[in-house]
Amino acid sequence: MDASRNYDPSQHLDHISVPVMWINSADDFINPPELGIAERMVLQLKRGRFVLIPISDRTRGHGTHTQAAVWEEYMAELLAESK
Repeated sequence: MDASRNYDPSQHLDHISVPVMWINSADDFINPPELGIAERMVLQLKRGRFVLIPISDRTRGHGTHTQAAVWEEYMAELLAESK
């Protein structure tokens, strides 16, 4: 939990060579997409992709990360790419 408060990996993102997928929901109030952080940072990843899930009756703000049915197709894509 402490690392989620103050750990900043941004200086080393270009060293990551494995596929990385960054998923956020448009109604996330903890990591609001309006800040544009993900769009900027994902460009530093050699094999990175950012997915913004639109607000729907299935999203739950920051809690969407616990709703696997919302993002499972993206996880399947990442796993397939990681073989």
